[in-house]
Amino acid sequence: MSIIGIGLNLLLACLLGAALAMGWRLNKRLQALRDSHDGFATAVRELNAAAERAEQGLADLRAATDEATDALGDRIHKGRELVQKLERLIEQAPKGGARRPAEPEPEDDRAQERRLGALLAAAREARQRPERIPDRQAVSRPKPLFEDDLFDDEPLALTAVRGGRR
Repeated sequence: MSIIGIGLNLLLACLLGAALAMGWRLNKRLQALRDSHDGFATAVRELNAAAERAEQGLADLRAATDEATDALGDRIHKGRELVQKLERLIEQAPKGGARRPAEPEPEDDRAQERRLGALLAAAREARQRPERIPDRQAVSRPKPLFEDDLFDDEPLALTAVRGGRR
């Protein structure tokens, strides 16, 4: 073998060694990429499970809201019926305040009856006389709370916003 043949063999051996080193580094990078891909797939599965739990929670919340709305609607309806019944009973009550004779009651019950009678009389008087509606400009209103500002008919000005910097 000549020197040129030996030189070319050494060059080929060096190139094969360099190719082996590059292949080994590429294999490590590909392994890291596969590991990160597996981690990404795990994260996606966990995110999907969390989304399903959130959807179930929203469905439960909607059901609870619907149930509360129905219960509140029923209570409002029953309350209105009771108000109408009480108004009818007040209208049907004797005007002179005559009472039927009853058994003697303890002093505490009589005091309660007197207070209740005074309240009912005041309520009747208030219903019978019309209330005068005060002039809106003549009455000085207290400064509204922040929540009241949301429902005013007047447009908001920048100076009326609370908590802002000037």
